[in-house]
Amino acid sequence: MTYEPSTGFYSSSTAMSSLDDTWSTPRAFFDKCALEFNFTLDAAALKSSALCDKWFGPDHDNPDRQDAFEHDWSKEAGNGAVWLNPPYGKTIKEWMAKADLESKRGATVVCLVPSRTDTAWWHESVIHHEVRFIRGRLKFGQAKNAAPFPSALVVMRPL
Repeated sequence: MTYEPSTGFYSSSTAMSSLDDTWSTPRAFFDKCALEFNFTLDAAALKSSALCDKWFGPDHDNPDRQDAFEHDWSKEAGNGAVWLNPPYGKTIKEWMAKADLESKRGATVVCLVPSRTDTAWWHESVIHHEVRFIRGRLKFGQAKNAAPFPSALVVMRPL
């Protein structure tokens, strides 16, 4: 897959309340999760939002780290877990399928996603994993208001 930073590796035609489908992880929420999971890889980040020293994203300075789909996350994460706050647009299906695959390869992948329990991607890649529904609505990035959707934390552990 190739991503165009000018249009956003997070872009889609999905109607949203922001200009694209970038929803930067709330730092306090990530820090709380990190205490439990010891994240060593942020699988879908931008330079301005990466939460781990190792990360993949379309604006990474190293071209080899611009496409997370080309890598084995379990090897990249080492003894830690993978954090995934994927793009919330049309590509979320591919992101969640990749996360599911990586958990089968041996990685623990923890995903912050919109709670869209009626979607195909939810039933194909999420439903058979541990799901923690988040009470209330998260405030992403520097937003003044909470997100217009509920969120869930999906914990994909190796079999």
